[in-house]
Order: sequence, then C-alpha cells, then structure tokens
Amino acid sequence: MRPGSAEPDGGGLPGAPSSPAPLLVLALGNTLLRDDGLGQELARLLERELQGRGDEVEMLDGGTQGMALLGRLEGRVGVLLLDAVARGAPPGTVHAFDGRELLASPRPRGTTAHEGSAEDLLRLAALVGLLPPQVRVVGIEPAEVRTGLGLSDTVRAALPAALDAARAALATLSRRPAP
Repeated sequence: MRPGSAEPDGGGLPGAPSSPAPLLVLALGNTLLRDDGLGQELARLLERELQGRGDEVEMLDGGTQGMALLGRLEGRVGVLLLDAVARGAPPGTVHAFDGRELLASPRPRGTTAHEGSAEDLLRLAALVGLLPPQVRVVGIEPAEVRTGLGLSDTVRAALPAALDAARAALATLSRRPAP
C-alpha cells in the first residue's frame, strides 16, 4: 500500500495480488461550530487505540470538504463515518447505524451544520456507484451548533458511549470484499 493512498500498489509486479484498500475511518464536521466538531474528537480518541494498524485502517479528517471526499471512498470495502448526527433525538443521544439506513429513510434537512454531511456523501456515492459495500455511521445528537470551540458538556458526556459504538462498528467491518 502506498503511504497516504487508498489504492493498493500490487507490489509493482505484473500479476502480483493486490490487497484491498484499508478500512476508512472518516471524520466529518466543523470544529469551529462546537458540537459539529464531534467527528474529529471521536476520531482522535479512536486513533489512539488504532496505533499500529495503519495497514488495516486509514484515518482521515474530512472536515467540511463534503463532496470532495467522494474519491476517498472509491475501492473501499468498508467505511466508518464519524459525524454529528441531528435526527431529532435528545441532545447527547448516540447514533450508530448502517449507512444504508440513511439512504432508505426519508431525508430530514440539516443533519449537520456543514456542507456535505455523511448522508449527502453517501447519497452521492450511491448515485455514482462508489458506495462501499459496508458503511457504518456513528455520531451524537448535537446540543450546540454555533460558533465556538469545544464540545458542549452534553456531547462530551456522551463521548465514551460513542467511542464504544465506534469500536463496535469498526469491528463489524471487514477488509474482505463480498464474494
């Protein structure tokens, strides 16, 4: 695998088997809008636990890049998206679900404060045929999405449960393509 690349290099030899791209953990959000920066904080905590698994898992801070991240999904067998998820539940509620659930459910507007939420990215990936076979989404219902630094106390208190959900979601993802 080339460092920083989602594409297998196949060892550079004709006919050499290529390994699948590592699982992608993609953090979305805007750290300047309080709880909207949840994806980055959750990724930071998860990354500490994943030290030494660089060939299996690639961490990426997608920030507010939105649709520019589409190419990063290509060739992946599994993706874990970390994002503030506003679904109308009480603030601090941890959400963990299969990404296809977002695509099958009615589309509420304003799932996050940044352009190109997890849902928007997944919908476009499905439309253009780049949706990975396995997609998990983990997030927390935001309490405060306004200019400011740091997570609200409500969301910060939910971080341990969200980290548990992210670990569990990552454990369900496989690097092996479906037969």
